[in-house]
Amino acid sequence: MRILVVDDEPDLVAALARGLKREGYAVDTATSGEEALAKASWNPYDLVCLDLNMPDLDGLEVCNSLRTSSFQGITPRVLMLTARDTIEDRIQGLDVGADDYLVKPFSFDELAARVRSLLRRDSGGTGSVIKIGPLMVDTSRHIAKRGERFLELTSKEFTLLRYFMAKPGQVISQSELLDHVWDEHADPVTNTVRVTVGTLRRKISVGDEIDLIETVVGSGYRLLEDPLTETSEKQV
Repeated sequence: MRILVVDDEPDLVAALARGLKREGYAVDTATSGEEALAKASWNPYDLVCLDLNMPDLDGLEVCNSLRTSSFQGITPRVLMLTARDTIEDRIQGLDVGADDYLVKPFSFDELAARVRSLLRRDSGGTGSVIKIGPLMVDTSRHIAKRGERFLELTSKEFTLLRYFMAKPGQVISQSELLDHVWDEHADPVTNTVRVTVGTLRRKISVGDEIDLIETVVGSGYRLLEDPLTETSEKQV
């Protein structure tokens, strides 16, 4: 999942970006409202962590633009970050389209929990554990398993698996994966997506286990929801 962190305090932006990257997210940053809207016009973000107080466009204006304009065909979730803690301020933020509101100062653990909660809404999840077929991902504990076998995944592989599990059975193109699993520093002309999908596939399907990630030639990749049934159908 790809996140944009927006705040006019560079040190806070850098700290939040480091923490969210450790959680496995692809993270871009902006230090002004105008920069945030420019990046949102180029990149399809799943979530924007947005400071309310900024010197050019404030968070309310940015949030309203994200809700009323077309940015890459998707509408990101918005987590408003602010030192304003009155009920009126919170209502104003929610009324312009914010999905959640976090008052400064806050702990990073609470921020991370709210980010997980907001991103689960798009995948239809209600808790930190996602299960698809024999696969299980616990986003809060950063654990992945196939059956009873723990998967030793890198941060990027974990994020990639989580994205596949948010869209089971759907064909996902390489460009979509690059947009949502990698950040703005990724080189689009490299084979980084193909290589990472390949290493993930080998880690979740070893020995005689059924391959759970299918390559759809010319289109991308698909995580099989019911591998036994879908594999049998192919053999008929």
